[in-house]
Amino acid sequence: MSAVSIAAPPRARRRLPDYTPWLLISPSILLLVALIAFPLLFALKNSFYFWNLQMGPSPMGFIGFDNYRMALSNGMFLDSLKTTLMMTLVGTAVEFTLGLAIALLLMRRLRGIKMTRVLLIMPTTIAPIVVGFLFRYMYDPNGGLIPWLLTSAGIPLPAAGLLGSPSTALWAVLFADIWQWTPFFAIVLYAALLAVPDEIVEAAKIDGVSPWKQLLHIKLPLIRKTALIVVMLRFMQIFNTFDLVVVLTKGGPGTSSRTLGYSLYQAGMVDFNIGLSSAMTWMMVIIVNAIIGLFVFFAFKDWD
Repeated sequence: MSAVSIAAPPRARRRLPDYTPWLLISPSILLLVALIAFPLLFALKNSFYFWNLQMGPSPMGFIGFDNYRMALSNGMFLDSLKTTLMMTLVGTAVEFTLGLAIALLLMRRLRGIKMTRVLLIMPTTIAPIVVGFLFRYMYDPNGGLIPWLLTSAGIPLPAAGLLGSPSTALWAVLFADIWQWTPFFAIVLYAALLAVPDEIVEAAKIDGVSPWKQLLHIKLPLIRKTALIVVMLRFMQIFNTFDLVVVLTKGGPGTSSRTLGYSLYQAGMVDFNIGLSSAMTWMMVIIVNAIIGLFVFFAFKDWD
């Protein structure tokens, strides 16, 4: 009797329940929610109490909204908010503009462009605290690279240096942030531009559309979703800037470069006023969510 191999019928694949993906990612979601929710609830509770670690290790009494009123009445919070908004709006706009220009340059077939793409991402891999120390030495009035370049170009410098003058300290901090995060815009926008169909661009060229009009009427509308998302992310990141400020200026001279992040650090970690810092934390949360909510409503309302 000859051996005849008979193939077994394929086993029917067992269908997983629809909730399986949610079940698999639920531990990560629960951990993330716990890490976010607990500090926020802790801050919310203590924002209604008088709690200064210099006077005692625990809250000393319920005071209602007095911490919020104190933050608004002493002017520190509002001045820091104005500085933060100025830095955030200017920084986001400049980084987007420069990042788009670099992305368009990367689209061209220039010599050495591949190596440029590799080097471009390097600033974003450096910790902001390290960038702060790097620029601190570069801003040094006695031999720093940036003062030397500006002096060589005939640009007058403040007597106290770029970081020591109230008129330049904030912009010096912002320049360091722009140096680090413009490549982030460039890489993301470059990837978005690569997804623009070549057929549309070629048809526009055949019709005699100028490169500037191609950018305004074809490329930017097609990458609008990506651009809006990256702008929103960077807005939130710059709004919470702390590392560069604490390394470069410590909020000075005076309060010229004091951001909300640094004011929060000053209230909680220097003055040990946990109640006030908790109130400031929630005020920051409300302001950021209000701004982002309005941005999402107006920018994304026509999305399908």
